[in-house]
Amino acid sequence: MRRLIVNADDFGLTSGINQAVIALHRTGALTSTTLMAAAPKFQEAVELAQQYPTLGVGCHIVLVDGIPVSPPHTIPTLLDSDSRSPAFRSTLGRFARDLLLGRIDPQHVLLEATAQMQRLQTSGVVVTHLDTHKHTHMFPRVLEPALQAARQCGIHKIRNPFEPGWSVHATPQASATRRLEVHLLRALRAQFLAKTRAAAMTTTDGCLGILATGTLDAATLDAILKKMPEGRWEMVCHPAYLDAELRATRTRLLASREVEVGALLATLSRDAEGYADVQRIHYGDLHENLPEE
Repeated sequence: MRRLIVNADDFGLTSGINQAVIALHRTGALTSTTLMAAAPKFQEAVELAQQYPTLGVGCHIVLVDGIPVSPPHTIPTLLDSDSRSPAFRSTLGRFARDLLLGRIDPQHVLLEATAQMQRLQTSGVVVTHLDTHKHTHMFPRVLEPALQAARQCGIHKIRNPFEPGWSVHATPQASATRRLEVHLLRALRAQFLAKTRAAAMTTTDGCLGILATGTLDAATLDAILKKMPEGRWEMVCHPAYLDAELRATRTRLLASREVEVGALLATLSRDAEGYADVQRIHYGDLHENLPEE
C-alpha cells in the first residue's frame, strides 16, 4: 500500500500561509502541517487548526532564522551574537558550522525544543509529530536533544528528513549544487534511523520534495508521485497565498509558494484525477515499525 502524508511547513508564519493550508486541507490535497511556536500568526493558526480536527498538526521546531520561545539568557549558545535583539542565527550554514565546532550546547537545544512543543500543547494543539525548520534535526547534535524533548512532551513521531534517490531523480529542475547537498546529507540517514529507533520514535520511509523546494510545480509533483513505491512517505511542501506579510519575511520562497498551491490542487485534491490508490494520512495515523537502515 502507498501511504502519503502531505505536510505544509511554516504554519503560523503569515496569514497567507495559514489560509492556504486550510484551503488545501479542505480540498483533501493536504493532510498535515507543522506550526511555528514563535511565529507572528501563531494564535490565528491555532484557532484555524481547532476548526479542522482532521488536519494533523506537528511542531516545526525553529533553531535558525527565527526568535526563541525560551528566555534568551537560558539558551545563549543558540543566539546570534551579531543581532541587536534575541534571535537565532540567520542562516543554516552558520548554524551548521557552529554546531560542528561545538559552539552550540545540546542542553540549550533541549530547552528550546521543549519550550516550543509545550507552547503548542498549552495552546490546545494535539501535536502529532515534530520536524525542524531547515531540517536541522538531520544533525546528530540536534537530533539527540530533540528526541529527548519529544519524549518529555509525550510526542512519538518525527520527520525522516532524507529524500530517497528515486525521488531525487524525479526532480529535474533543482540546481546541481542543491542536488549535491541532498546527496551528501544522506550520509547521516543511518545514524538518524538508529537514534530514532533507540528512542522508540516512529517515522516514515523518507521525505519527498526536499530537493524540489522552490521548484515544486504540478509536473514535478506528478513525476515524484508516479515513481512512489509502496510504503509510508511524507511530501514536504511550502504553500501560501503571497501577501505583504510574506514579502516582509526573509524567506527565499515567495512566488513558488503560490505555484505549490496550484500544483497540490491539480494533483492531489479530491477533484483531481489519479492517485486514488494513494492513502492520505497524517502522522497520527502512523503506528508501524521504523524503516530499515
